[in-house]
Amino acid sequence: MATSSSSSSASASSMLSTSSSWREGMSSDNVKGLVLALSSSFFIGASFIVKKKGLKKAGASGVRAGSGGYSYLYEPLWWVGMITMIVGEIANFAAYAFAPAILVTPLGALSIIISAALAHIILRERLHIFGVLGCALCVVGSTTIVLHAPQERVIESVPEVWGLAMDPAFLFYAALVITATFILIFHFIPLYGQTHIMVYVGVCSLVGSLSVMSVKALGIAIKLTLSGMNQLIYPQTWVFALVVTVCILTQMNYLNKALDTFNTAVVSPIYYVMFTTLTIVASVIMFKDWDRQSPTQVITEICGFVTILSGTFLLHRTKDMVTDGSSIIKLNKHSEEDVFDDVEGIPLRRQDSMRTAP
Repeated sequence: MATSSSSSSASASSMLSTSSSWREGMSSDNVKGLVLALSSSFFIGASFIVKKKGLKKAGASGVRAGSGGYSYLYEPLWWVGMITMIVGEIANFAAYAFAPAILVTPLGALSIIISAALAHIILRERLHIFGVLGCALCVVGSTTIVLHAPQERVIESVPEVWGLAMDPAFLFYAALVITATFILIFHFIPLYGQTHIMVYVGVCSLVGSLSVMSVKALGIAIKLTLSGMNQLIYPQTWVFALVVTVCILTQMNYLNKALDTFNTAVVSPIYYVMFTTLTIVASVIMFKDWDRQSPTQVITEICGFVTILSGTFLLHRTKDMVTDGSSIIKLNKHSEEDVFDDVEGIPLRRQDSMRTAP
């Protein structure tokens, strides 16, 4: 009886400990971050579709964004999508001030479901069963990461964040990202920008990982300033603001090119996975997120990454398949050119011959 009572007591103690640990992980700040991140995903997911509609309208009367044109700047529908995305990004910006990047960033998976569903309904971009499975894998992997996210690091000033950014490991990562971005822009985009989705998306993702670190720094600065500790007096705050501005403008430009050139239902998840992976890597290096976790938690998060990457691989490998009744067929390059927007949906890769054919 004593042994049974002792075992029961230990079990109850373990449950209380787990419950206490969960409550500590989901602090009021973390809950605010989660709500803001979820709201952000809804707005951003919808903005992909609205912007794509605007890009199509602009491309019908001017030079397409994928060919280097900027006629979409005169299209009101594109601006509606842009404003929607800005609202989502503001919510995302605020989320980073309350919760760690490794918790906030994976929640972007929700925007994949929204944009893919709306693209299927509104843009008639067909998402077959493998696409649905790929999205589901992305969500499962993201959920795994969220459930094992680390506690937010307590930071009391912007100079403290600046010190983290000046760490040799993060400086090396930043130099690597900037070098890779310039190589993609000046060498690979002129050669492969119109045929390889990873080129445009690669630029957006690389630059995005740096922008999130600066966004988090700005979010912390604003949060501390509103609480009575003015952070605007530090020059580092304005340096972070400049980095955010440059990075966001770069992301916007190349994301527009990607959306105008490739299928939205594929651009969205691939961009999400690359952006999420690089952002978490940057956060782990800069904020030392994994230093505050057990090996089991780190391994579980890595499993989440593998699940997300599996979903992306599935989407990418089956991108040329379309549903024909109850069967799924794979388009070859010749038949792909014969697929028009008003018949079979928007193809993943638009051929120049398709646009110039009489």
